[in-house]
Amino acid sequence: MTHNVDLNLLRALEAILDEQSVTKAAARLGLSQPAMSASLGKLRRHFGDELLTRVGNTYEPTPLARELLGPTSIALRAASRVFFRDAEFDPATSTRTFSVVMSDYSTAVLGAALARRFHEESPDARLYIHGLTPYLVDGAPESMRSQDLVVMPHGFLADMPHQDVYEDDWACIVAADNAEVGSALTLDDLVKMPWVLTFHQRTAFTTAVQQLRMQGVEPRVEIVTENYLSVGPLVAGSRRVAIVQERLAQMLAQSGGIRVLPCPFDADPLVETIWWHPMYDNDPGHRWLRRLFRQAGIEIQ
Repeated sequence: MTHNVDLNLLRALEAILDEQSVTKAAARLGLSQPAMSASLGKLRRHFGDELLTRVGNTYEPTPLARELLGPTSIALRAASRVFFRDAEFDPATSTRTFSVVMSDYSTAVLGAALARRFHEESPDARLYIHGLTPYLVDGAPESMRSQDLVVMPHGFLADMPHQDVYEDDWACIVAADNAEVGSALTLDDLVKMPWVLTFHQRTAFTTAVQQLRMQGVEPRVEIVTENYLSVGPLVAGSRRVAIVQERLAQMLAQSGGIRVLPCPFDADPLVETIWWHPMYDNDPGHRWLRRLFRQAGIEIQ
């Protein structure tokens, strides 16, 4: 393996791994497809790995490629900070790209207010919103070097700079036609009913469900999803129950098929919070982005 590598290949590597398509990666970087194919060839020779393999009509990353995505993003962000250290930040003229990690729930709740403010104040800047992954939580704080902000409640990250953005309560949802459930749920109902659970890992879980377990109630899990917006359809037309954020529950109810009921136990409110790596503390652009999140949070309260 040669170690005489053009560092410009890092950006090509990130685009290829993100898009899992040479054509899409080329479009993302404004390159021709032959040029991107040539970059992929160089990367394959360097790593001694195909990186992308054809599966049917699509391409999938190899195990090595999956391992490389996180470190590649970190390296690019670090390089960007070396060469572009602006003492001042003018959002009105900035073309900076910001990278934020948010669940589909927090994007649905906060996204509209945030996007409007972002566009009004910095029309030429760009905001990338990425989904939460176990890699980011398990690899913190190093994994957070590649992201400007991570939007996540307390209980997952520690000893990191953070600011609370907004609060949300918890609610239960059941199918609208579930005749076994009246106008309220009991703890006994939660024991007997099958569950749709959002996340079910050591470092990825729903905080209200953890509080329920502390009361001796273990959900009978039937379906696990890592997409909050899918919970409604998975509950509708079934005997299942789920605990979700109240704002999300009201959104899901608008599509029909479910009823929103109070939780039959005292669940501490969710406090949605922005977290960042200490390297961004004094970055003027980063401070501007943090202010935008706080303002968006105030707006939706």
